[in-house]
Amino acid sequence: MTGSKTKGVKRILIIAFVLVAVLKAEAQPVFSQYIYNKFLINPAVAGSDGYTSFNLTTRQQWIGYSGAPQTYSLSFQSRLLKKRFSVKENIFNRNIYRPSTDGHVGIGANVFTDINGLVHKTGISTTYAYHLWLDGETQLSFGLAFSGYLYRIDEKEIEFENPDPWSNTDFRRGVFIPDFNFGVYILNRSYSAGFSALDLMEGLVKAGSKAYTDLKIMRSYYLFGNYDFILENDIILEPSVLVKMTGQLRPQVDLGLTYVYDKRFWAGLTFRSGSAVIANVGVKKEKLFFGYSVDFTLQKIQRASYGSHEFVVALKFGDSSRKYRWLDRY
Repeated sequence: MTGSKTKGVKRILIIAFVLVAVLKAEAQPVFSQYIYNKFLINPAVAGSDGYTSFNLTTRQQWIGYSGAPQTYSLSFQSRLLKKRFSVKENIFNRNIYRPSTDGHVGIGANVFTDINGLVHKTGISTTYAYHLWLDGETQLSFGLAFSGYLYRIDEKEIEFENPDPWSNTDFRRGVFIPDFNFGVYILNRSYSAGFSALDLMEGLVKAGSKAYTDLKIMRSYYLFGNYDFILENDIILEPSVLVKMTGQLRPQVDLGLTYVYDKRFWAGLTFRSGSAVIANVGVKKEKLFFGYSVDFTLQKIQRASYGSHEFVVALKFGDSSRKYRWLDRY
């Protein structure tokens, strides 16, 4: 009799968890190595540095804990530089050379999968960014991204003694959610700063199962900045800060410090408010970049977890000595 009651309570708890997940969801995961690919949290970054980049990021949160979040992302970004010129005739019947592109446009795309317990999200986003030059070598960028993803509850992860209540629902079909992201980004040789708002429509438009009618995606806001202190012997110290705000949740703050040697090796520590201490290392080998971070959680879940792990592999094309080659004077 006691066992039957225990199973009944467990079943009720699972149903309650599913309903909470369906009615209110935080759409954006937190990346521990965002500073090496800010494009993941701000569309205005697309093409800002003049490189053509491919970035693969995988994140396994709370290793050893069943149903812990997992995130996989493959992103691309580039800039349409002034590479080609065409001959045009002006009002004085003289031929002049004009670039086929003005060098201000950046583009990007991101394919992602996010698994958080019973909730699965798989989608794609495409980005358009526009870059303007201010005084000196400071660049101001604006970006807009269109995203769309399939949101569903994975019923295979649930085992019921009596599956009828679940079978009568329509959660398993999932729902497609289109949305928009917006960002502003400032880039200089010594510093960068940005603000972005993701999931602007908060799931207002949905196509698919009616079981998700009351689903509300929580809009996310990101504010970040970093500064490079150049020391002797090719050493750079880079302090950074990231503030994430989501719906009515308490803001989350990341305070980090990264040590960079010869622009090829780096190591850093980050404190995430009320959540974790993060250690990261990385290395650059010609056009390839490798990064790894581990989060040592400060929450009670540490008793059942080995921490969170994140891997980054990036491939960048472009001459680093001409990183600012789209400048008119260059």
